[in-house]
Amino acid sequence: MEKSEVKYHVPVLLHESLEGMNIRPDGVYVDVTFGGGGHSREILHRLGPDGVLYGFDQDADAEQNIPEDERFVFVRSNFRYLCNFMHYYGEMGNVDALLADLGVSSHHFDDKDRGFSFRFDGVLDMRMNTRAGKTAADVLNDYSEEQLADIFYLYGELKNARKLASAVAAYRTNKKIETSSDLLEIVTPFIGRDKEKKFLAQVFQALRIEVNDEMRALQEMLKGSLRVLKTGGWLVVITYHSLEDRLVKNFLKTGNFEGKVEQDLFGNLQSPFKLVTGKVIVPSAEEIERNPRSRSAKLRIAEKRQVD
Repeated sequence: MEKSEVKYHVPVLLHESLEGMNIRPDGVYVDVTFGGGGHSREILHRLGPDGVLYGFDQDADAEQNIPEDERFVFVRSNFRYLCNFMHYYGEMGNVDALLADLGVSSHHFDDKDRGFSFRFDGVLDMRMNTRAGKTAADVLNDYSEEQLADIFYLYGELKNARKLASAVAAYRTNKKIETSSDLLEIVTPFIGRDKEKKFLAQVFQALRIEVNDEMRALQEMLKGSLRVLKTGGWLVVITYHSLEDRLVKNFLKTGNFEGKVEQDLFGNLQSPFKLVTGKVIVPSAEEIERNPRSRSAKLRIAEKRQVD
């Protein structure tokens, strides 16, 4: 494992996800969450001279991890634009497998200047792409109380979302919310006994999802995967929280995000995918011990069916 990878992010379920990609030496593959490049490097190790790997990442920091390999094409973009770039490169319907590791890189959590973690007092940014878009501070200061309540409830799954939003609105009438310490000052009265870390993680998750429009981006990428994968191609997705896992689970099972089951005249499930694994794959006890941040990971694998 290279030093830059260790510093940036330890790849989760590395062996299991690569086995799920069913890699051929001359195949075409996409890693839509390049990050520290851990998964991508292992894919490249399995490719022959005629294979190709496309790696997507919108974070400028990830560009420091680009491997010097002529078989690798780096795409500086959010994975929601998967189809745009695969069309540009002439790979629509030609991809053998696509990997998405939806976790936030350790690099982001450990960088106090990015504002992803409540462990540091820093500016509330939380943008994956620091070159554009609103920050978490913008959300907290500019959104209406009702909008904030919806974000905390829908994306943080917080039961006291309305009271929390009201506290944010009251605080900002006297002082602009700019740093993690400002946010902690607001939310501390709402923290239950022995649930501090979980509660704060939910608050920060809600803001991060809103800032980066993560749920809509994920839906667009998943729908795009159907267009870029060839028949028999593999979709491999690692999720880390219930919101994104529910979307992925429903999409792989039914082809839609609501989980609405459609059947043919004979009662057969109509879905563009065939589930490869009956049960979700989770990290081993050994992996969780080595990398505690992997403990919530869930791996799902599906094969694209022949479309009639």
